[in-house]
Amino acid sequence: MWETVDVARQDHYAVVALNRPDALNALNTQMARDIIAVMEELAGDIDVWAVALTGAGDRAFCVGTDLKERKDMTKDGMQRQRELFVKAFSAVQNFPKPIIAAVNGFAMGGGFELALCCDIIIASEEAFLGLPEVGLGIIPGGGGTQNLPRIIGKNKAKELIYTGRRITGQTAFEWGIANKVAQRGQLMAVTEELLKEITRNAPLSLQQAKRCIDFGTEIDLQAGLALEAEALNKCLYSEDRDEGLRAFNEKRKPQYQGR
Repeated sequence: MWETVDVARQDHYAVVALNRPDALNALNTQMARDIIAVMEELAGDIDVWAVALTGAGDRAFCVGTDLKERKDMTKDGMQRQRELFVKAFSAVQNFPKPIIAAVNGFAMGGGFELALCCDIIIASEEAFLGLPEVGLGIIPGGGGTQNLPRIIGKNKAKELIYTGRRITGQTAFEWGIANKVAQRGQLMAVTEELLKEITRNAPLSLQQAKRCIDFGTEIDLQAGLALEAEALNKCLYSEDRDEGLRAFNEKRKPQYQGR
């Protein structure tokens, strides 16, 4: 269905694979279009409660912008592509359901930024992550200067961005960028185990919890608490809340529907 992205659905989750392995899954114009379309479709799919984003093959998650495509572009062409890329990053950043980045191999530049747009990062022990843009005369433009400091603090983020240094998956874990490190060959097994753990829960609750965390931490405490109260009310009057109570009292697994 999409030229540069594959989607596999299982149970109540989907695995989205950036699929340009011969180009180390570099982000080009078509991939940006495909990411936007896929995120929109999965956001509206009531049977998908969580998503993983990864790269096809074992060499790279995504090495960032396809500079071969860009070398013959005019400045106007680059600006149009840039606007498309912003929409693609925003589609991941603002995806309303839990989304996990499963980082295999290289996640450089925009690839690292795509991972930072996700809620959770699981890195292979063979992963390398970095933001090398200043060495190319630009800066991270997919949210890197905003998301990374919010995760690891300004000083460490400045060190990584100013130097363009690559770090390993293990270092990413130690610095608080990655939630987990998967051993060789175990990345998707670890990721899918977490997806299954997440999707045992009520999908509306997952979405409202994500909304509260993402928006509530950017506003003052009282406004955040008001947002939380509003989100809780949406859950309290849902069919899934009724099902959760019934299942608890009947000592059985709940059958959530997302309503």
